This record gives sequence, structure tokens and C-alpha cells, in this order.
Amino acid sequence: MLLAELQRLHALPFFDLLQQARAVHQANWETNEVQLCTLLSIKTGGCSEDCSYCAQSARYNSGVEIERLMSKDTIMERAKAARDTGSTRFCMGAAWRGVRGGTQRFEQVLDIVRDVSTLGMEVCVTLGELGPDEAKALKEAGVTAYNHNLDTSPEHYPNIVTTHTYEDRLRTIRNVQDAGMSVCCGGILGLGETTDDRLKMLEVISEFNPQPESVPINSLMPMPGTPLEGSNAVDVFDLVRMIAITRIAIPKAKVRLSAGRTRMSDETQALCYFAGANSIFYGDKLLTAKNPAVEKDRALLAKLGLGTLAPNPDLSAPETEEERPLSPACCGCD
Repeated sequence: MLLAELQRLHALPFFDLLQQARAVHQANWETNEVQLCTLLSIKTGGCSEDCSYCAQSARYNSGVEIERLMSKDTIMERAKAARDTGSTRFCMGAAWRGVRGGTQRFEQVLDIVRDVSTLGMEVCVTLGELGPDEAKALKEAGVTAYNHNLDTSPEHYPNIVTTHTYEDRLRTIRNVQDAGMSVCCGGILGLGETTDDRLKMLEVISEFNPQPESVPINSLMPMPGTPLEGSNAVDVFDLVRMIAITRIAIPKAKVRLSAGRTRMSDETQALCYFAGANSIFYGDKLLTAKNPAVEKDRALLAKLGLGTLAPNPDLSAPETEEERPLSPACCGCD
């Protein structure tokens, strides 16, 4: 969906936009079910990148302690606990610029993925930049989806990150698509961006071919010691509008209500679900930030009459639309 149409949607009266988003959601998601995902930081802190929002960057005095890659036994314990509390997707994140084939840490990750993939859950990883060979190896090991967010618009991105480019991110996404993995790609609200920056980011994501399988919409959690620690909270109605527009622009994707939920009332989350959110990160912690507790999430879903999606570890990636060119089609991706 192109920028002009996204701008038209954003200009709609609030309830008109929600009504349209709800209709699109019901046409593509017949059951009132929410995907429960658990995100575990398997390697924390010490990252060489300078993402202005991230407490894991080694460049900032954020108070996050550097931890080595977790042992496979510890990760398996956490994965089994997530499964036993109802999670259907287990996401593992590592604070690295990227991974390279043939290295000890990449071989360790592949070994971990192989074991986690036996637990009956979908497996997602976010490890930074990927080359084509690394993407294929992750797919073969059992990865269902690869998370690599664009964060914001191409124009605003250099204000947030300088140690890698937007093209670098698009190249990784192309490699993930070519390997046959699903793409999980969204952004962060509250980075000092304009409304058009948010919509331009969504324009890029909605034009992916194949489209992403899931789109996380994060609200910035300002972390102490980072350049964005004093940022203002994201307006609730701006968040709900972005959820609604994402649902319309990418109708078949799971729209994930991600970081920032500790600041949201039950009523705000209910509006997000109504507008088209049908996935959440579920558990006590989201990388280095708090996340609503399992019991509280379950209670809210019950109040709203929402069920939970069953795991689908054999989930196929969205199909390419043959009448459109592949996207991203960045330099070096073809």
C-alpha cells in the first residue's frame, strides 16, 4: 500500500478507521484468537551497534550487564516453561551485529534451534544481519520466522542508527525470504519520528513481496543511559491508529502488540485487539524490559472472549505474488 493511501486512512475519523480495520480483520481472521509468543534474550548486552533506543548497546551506560550466550540446557528449560504456560512461538534474541557461518557461536545457535524445534512450537530468532548461507542454515535447522525490524522510515533511520544502514536491513530480509523463512518485521513508535515517518515505514513493509508473516508494533520503552531515555510516551490513539492501518495494509499478517504494554491499560489493549492486533509477546520479560505477567494477560483475554492460536511449527512462509517484483530488491540482494 502506497503512502498516499496510508495517509488517507490515517486522516479518517478514529471510529471510521477502526470500523474499516475491524472489517478487514474479520474477513481474514475468522476466529477471535491471539497468538502467544515468548521472547528470550539468549545473549544480552555488549552489542557493537549504536541503536539509540537500545540498552544492550556497548556504547551506552544503561546498566545492562553483559551476559554470554546462554547454555542450551538453560534455553531448553525456558522454552519448555513457555510452552507449558501456553506460548505457541518461542523467539530467541541475541545482541549481536550479525552472525557468520563457520563460527562457534553460529554453530551453537543452530544446535539450540534444532533442539527447540522439537518442542512443538514455532521457532523465531533475531540475530542481526544474515547472509544467504546463514539464512539457509537457520531454515534447515528449524527456524519458522526471522525477526528483523525496520524501526522507522528510511529518511528518519540515520537519526536513530549510524552503524548500519537501511539497505543492510533490507538485504537481510531479502536473504530470509530467499531461504524460505517467514519474515517478522515491524517498527518502533516514539523515536522522534513524524506521522509520515511511521506511514513510510509501513509503506515499505506492506510492499514486501512476499509480505511479512507478522508485524510487531512496538511503543518505545525509554531505557536509562540511552540517547532516547527522555522520550515522551506514545499517544494511545496514535498507537491504535497504527495497529488499525497495519491491519488494513497487511491483512493476512499477524499484527503483534509488542513492547510498551506495561504502560497500557486493559482498555487500551482491548482497543488494539479490536483494531486488528492478534499477537502478543507473553511472559515476564521482553529482552531487557518488563512485560505484563502471564496471569494478567490470560485474565484480559478471558474478559474479552479471545482464544489463543494453536502452534503451527510447520507454518509455511507467505507466498510470493508472481505479478509483482520481489521486494526488498535492494543492491546486492538479487
